[in-house]
Amino acid sequence: MRALGIVGWSGSGKTTLITALLPILRARGLSVSTIKHVHSGFDMDRSGKDSFRHREAGAHEVMVVAANRWALLHEVAGPEPSLNDLLLRLTEVDLVLVEGFKSYPFSKIEVHRPSFGKPPIWPDEKDILAVATDEALSDCDRVVLPLNRPDRIANWVLRLISWQRGRLARP
Repeated sequence: MRALGIVGWSGSGKTTLITALLPILRARGLSVSTIKHVHSGFDMDRSGKDSFRHREAGAHEVMVVAANRWALLHEVAGPEPSLNDLLLRLTEVDLVLVEGFKSYPFSKIEVHRPSFGKPPIWPDEKDILAVATDEALSDCDRVVLPLNRPDRIANWVLRLISWQRGRLARP
């Protein structure tokens, strides 16, 4: 499946960008899923709920199902799964937006806000194809996208997908 990473420092606006891009890409006819990587643990379950009790009792996987949604909670006993392993678990879509996995080798956009005071990631990461920013970047050798214009970022993403399919010149 085609995956595009959205990377940047914590608090830079990665989630905000993804949630702005999703309705635009969907309105343009793409089916889109997301994967979000977190560095610390998380729990979607709550103590006292039946599914939590199933996991606490030792279930390897617990599926929670309702008429309009289902979720699979999988306990990992070994190393963290790779992005490829996770992509294989998703239903086929046109694009998967991946928040995080910045060191994994795949195409990415960096969300970079110079006023945030953190150094850019793109100089050391060759897979970052574009930088979405809210300020001018005179020293950037990548495509620079206007962070506050998700419609223009979506246009670039669509050109990237077309280029990867071999239809257009590289964006």
